[in-house]
Amino acid sequence: MRFVFGDCVLDTDRRELTRDGAAVHVEPQVFDLLFHLIQNRAHVVTKDDLLSSVWQGRIVSESTLSNRINAARTAIGDSGAKQSFIRTVARKGLRFVGDVTLEPIELDDRAGPGQTAGDSRLAIAVLPFVNLSDDPLQSYLSDGITEDIITDLSRWRRLAVRSRSASFRYRGAEADHRRIASELNVRYIVEGSVRRLGQRLRITAQLIDTETSSQIWADRFDREMAEIFKVQDEVVETIVSTLVGRVLATDAERSRRKPPASPAAYECVLEGNALPWGDPRGAAQATDLFAKAIQIDPGYGFAHAMLAVMRYRAWFNDLSGSNEALNESLQLATRAVALAGDESTCCSILSQVCLLRRSFAPALRHMQRALEINATN
Repeated sequence: MRFVFGDCVLDTDRRELTRDGAAVHVEPQVFDLLFHLIQNRAHVVTKDDLLSSVWQGRIVSESTLSNRINAARTAIGDSGAKQSFIRTVARKGLRFVGDVTLEPIELDDRAGPGQTAGDSRLAIAVLPFVNLSDDPLQSYLSDGITEDIITDLSRWRRLAVRSRSASFRYRGAEADHRRIASELNVRYIVEGSVRRLGQRLRITAQLIDTETSSQIWADRFDREMAEIFKVQDEVVETIVSTLVGRVLATDAERSRRKPPASPAAYECVLEGNALPWGDPRGAAQATDLFAKAIQIDPGYGFAHAMLAVMRYRAWFNDLSGSNEALNESLQLATRAVALAGDESTCCSILSQVCLLRRSFAPALRHMQRALEINATN
């Protein structure tokens, strides 16, 4: 959809903002912030809601949040004093108050549902898998499986996979597939559930064609926890073979990410990633879990990358002026890429560390590599 307000147009498919017909450059987080405020313009959006939806619960300083809000206002010709579109509601949050008109995106005759003109890729969204375990804290496992499926599907260049931030907006929402498909401009939706009983897992998944409202594939997987990676590979491979064709599926082994050697290490990373990093206690627990994952599986590149994030965050919050934590972060991120050079997240994190060290050329090189591997992340 295109959201039209004032002299601005927010195009969610192209992820473009135009003002008075001219393109306006906005950072991805600023775009997501604007999109979230417009989508939820019927009510006040709290700070916690923004952090959950735009930053996925990651720690964000007050100055960073204010900077992104000001950038969003500037981009649409608003200001803190004017507040014609984004209004601050004292002690509550923000609300988008401008008049908004929705326009469908026009597709040419060659573009099918879930495809933009000139783009032959098949558009698909993976909705958050539902946690059916008795323990609500096991949501980190269902979220982690969902994220891994999104990442793995994104490796196929014939698929246009919607990002985690876009898909996770529909967590807990009534599954109106046609509405979700329209809002995300996709034709296909993957949804499922995860139930854990001890070391046993039951994962269900289904692939839905929203144009015909038909289920074109569904399956149930009963496995030991140790086989979780095999299940994820089966889900991805089946979706790819169904949508793109058996020819691409034969190349699955080459495209597949290398899983960690230990399911226990993988679970440590999922649990650490689900903790509130903005809380000092949560950050400390996450750091311990990532370190434990490396101890269990020293060859787990992604665990090294996540621990590198925690170390550069510790450096950022350290007022002593010491660079010890940042140097440790560089060592961990470099090791992550050495172990998992085909993992876009590892390359992206190494790029961030280089940027913090003001090593701009390596930062650019590693970010370009991350985009080459997975342009949708």
